[in-house]
Amino acid sequence: MSYTIATLRGDGIGPEIVDEAVKVLGAVPGLDLEFDFLEAGADYYAEHGEPAPESTWKALNSADAILMGSMGHPDIRMPDGTEVQGHFIVNVRKRLNLYAGVRPIKSYPGSPSLSPDHGPIDLVLVRESTEGLFASFGGGAEITGEVYADTMIVTRAGTERVSRYALELARTRAARKVTCVDKANIFRSLAFFRQVFDETAANYPEIRIDHALVDSFSMLLVQHPERYDVLVTENMFGDILSDLAAALVGGLGLAPSGDIGDEHAMFQPAHGSAPDIAGRDVANPVATIVSARMMLEWLARRTGDETLRDAAELVERAVVETMAAGSRTRDLGGDLSCSAFGDAVAEAVRRLAQ
Repeated sequence: MSYTIATLRGDGIGPEIVDEAVKVLGAVPGLDLEFDFLEAGADYYAEHGEPAPESTWKALNSADAILMGSMGHPDIRMPDGTEVQGHFIVNVRKRLNLYAGVRPIKSYPGSPSLSPDHGPIDLVLVRESTEGLFASFGGGAEITGEVYADTMIVTRAGTERVSRYALELARTRAARKVTCVDKANIFRSLAFFRQVFDETAANYPEIRIDHALVDSFSMLLVQHPERYDVLVTENMFGDILSDLAAALVGGLGLAPSGDIGDEHAMFQPAHGSAPDIAGRDVANPVATIVSARMMLEWLARRTGDETLRDAAELVERAVVETMAAGSRTRDLGGDLSCSAFGDAVAEAVRRLAQ
């Protein structure tokens, strides 16, 4: 069966890392993907005055899945001073109802760790992606240039569905544990987030639940990452914690992500566009390659197509074996360029497929 992948190469290093992910997927035998390359991003905004054309929005809505590279440029900004990529990404989440920001945090061979005494790390942060403090994005309040305010929005419906996503995810994992991370001791909205999470979790008696306050949790996550399995939290907290957690396993170059809803999903690396190294073939494409693996897994669950599930496992094995053999990019102490690493993983895919 063929699947259409809306593909956004993005800005900065985005085109380079997306090309390597496409290369790796192209090496999987029997995988029939049509990549529909679309326009969007900071460079597009600089030329046309909008983050994306209407044709891109239509294509995103009709595609089977979305694969995106890093997007944005610090020197290309909207009239309100904010960067372009936020307006595009947040609007994709809102338009397509991508409410679960899924950020796997996993150790790969040869990657440095902030917590080396605790062995391999394997946890998933699930961030509510349509509400919270980000609900004020593009809005908020301003009074005579002297007072600015952004409002945190937490709804029962939004919290229930992201809690269900985290709990269902925990069902598929060995530890079967979900930690709700909030600031329920101070903010009424986050006390409500915890309340709704607990009410939802009552329908999952087989899942162990835990609670943590975001400030102390930030310390405990670094000290004892082995204690945690699935984390669920508000939008802004998840934005910050996912970057912190990525440092535990070697940095954002190894951090994939998915913005997932009931009908649509978008997958992209968690890192930025790094314009200072763009075009030099030195970026680390791992996060984008394993984001593409997440895309295959999501499509497999959605369609029941076992070919996609097998392809996802093949890509994961290829990345692990490539890195275990010492083939790594320069940011991880290796000597491979971005494209050479993609070549190595693609070759591992072909070899393992045999």
